[in-house]
Amino acid sequence: MFKNIEKSGLITGVALGLVAPAVLPIMKTTLFTLGIIGVRGTLSLVDSTKTTIKLAKEEIEDIIAEAQFERMKNQLDKEISLLPEN
Repeated sequence: MFKNIEKSGLITGVALGLVAPAVLPIMKTTLFTLGIIGVRGTLSLVDSTKTTIKLAKEEIEDIIAEAQFERMKNQLDKEISLLPEN
């Protein structure tokens, strides 16, 4: 039954079995910390993206409002120029 098992594979398996109880808690703590850092980074990225989009939206709204004002001003200027002079 165990004739096909290589000695190096057996040694590696036994070594991992002996080392795992000491390494797993360290890995758990490290991965948990990395997970928290990743979530915080993602939240920060989302917040900065929202801020950038909000600022871009405000700029576009300002440009549109200025264009509408200029269009209205030009239309009024045309209408005033068509009025008879007193």
